[in-house]
Amino acid sequence: MDDKRKTLSRRNSMPPDGVSSWNKYGSQSTRSSKPERLYRVWPGNNRFLCGGRLVLGPDAGSLYLSSFLIGFPAITFCIRMLVRIKEHDPLYGYGVLTAGVILTFMDLLFLYMTSVRDPGIIQRNYNQVCDDVSEASSRELVAGKSDSLKIPRTKDVTINGYTIKVKFCDTCKLYRPPRASHCSICNNCVQRFDHHCPWVGQCIGLRNYRFFIFFISSSTFLCIYVFTFSLINLLRRKRSLVHSMSRDIVSVILVIYCFIAVWFVGGLTLFHFYLMSTNQTTYENFRYRYDKGKNPHNFGVFYNVKQILFTKTPPSAINFREMVLVEDVIIPTTPSENESFSGFRKDSDVEMTQRLTRSGRWVVPSNLQNLDYADIDDKLKKVDNQLEASNDQFLMAPQGQAPAQQRYQVTSRDAAVVTINNRER
Repeated sequence: MDDKRKTLSRRNSMPPDGVSSWNKYGSQSTRSSKPERLYRVWPGNNRFLCGGRLVLGPDAGSLYLSSFLIGFPAITFCIRMLVRIKEHDPLYGYGVLTAGVILTFMDLLFLYMTSVRDPGIIQRNYNQVCDDVSEASSRELVAGKSDSLKIPRTKDVTINGYTIKVKFCDTCKLYRPPRASHCSICNNCVQRFDHHCPWVGQCIGLRNYRFFIFFISSSTFLCIYVFTFSLINLLRRKRSLVHSMSRDIVSVILVIYCFIAVWFVGGLTLFHFYLMSTNQTTYENFRYRYDKGKNPHNFGVFYNVKQILFTKTPPSAINFREMVLVEDVIIPTTPSENESFSGFRKDSDVEMTQRLTRSGRWVVPSNLQNLDYADIDDKLKKVDNQLEASNDQFLMAPQGQAPAQQRYQVTSRDAAVVTINNRER
């Protein structure tokens, strides 16, 4: 029955001209809905450029700071080499200058490739939240026999003979794949989640971890390169080191700056080389403990490095440029401790449907709009007053006999309530 209902819903909501429906992202739309690009209505906190082709994090503004911290000293070093190239051997001067330009360009390139790529965002699921519930339990829920069914918070998955617990994500409405986690900053579940890097303004995951390794490695090498040749420029002078430092302040500043920076970026590079060789993520290393204390993803240094650096990057799971229908997108609630799968609270007998419009505002369902609640209350108060009057007459009547007016008043109240409800519908 559920499969037929989904097929019928998908058929009725299919828009013309090949525009796909929003159903797989959680909506129930009709032909009258206006199509939009998915990146315009994506519920995460990401920013998008070039029509959804580039995916950035919400703190992408940190790219300006990172670019400045990398580019300014590196470009200063290159300009210094270019201005004073006559003081050195031309072959040495142009060789150092060329290598410095290439390293700076590669470092910034890896920085932006890490930041603007989809890190491995997992597609949200709003349709089949109850897949892991037994068929019998589902039938009881539909029949109204059970109101206490809840989604299990974890379930066991076997990988390479080891049992791993995966958690249910309340936001994305799915069981996270192994090694995935939900980033609270980007508000997305990310495959092979490593961490959210504030320096690149993006999550580091399955699809951009390789470029992150290249970025921090090139940054470390660039720091060592600028530090080494800036110090050589001071030592190449024929006079004393103190005199050379007083005449070449730029090189002194570059030496101090690179000496401090290399400890941070170099330490980060060594740490991630260790994680890569053992096939771990930062999240797993700090917060996760495997069953039996052994990492089921570790197959040796050679295979681990090959898997991360020399394998094809998997395609993105989401096409953010896809045309979807966004009118009257229904956002289902997640069952909590006091809720069942149907989204109703045990102590509530009122059915509420939450709808999200394109502007992002929460609105009242259509069947509850344009109701004159004040007029309904006045009419019900009048009926209550008439009922109280009939009750007084009932107390004064002989025992075993009920006045006809009392029976009429009770019937009138019921009819009034029904009339009001029908009229407002």
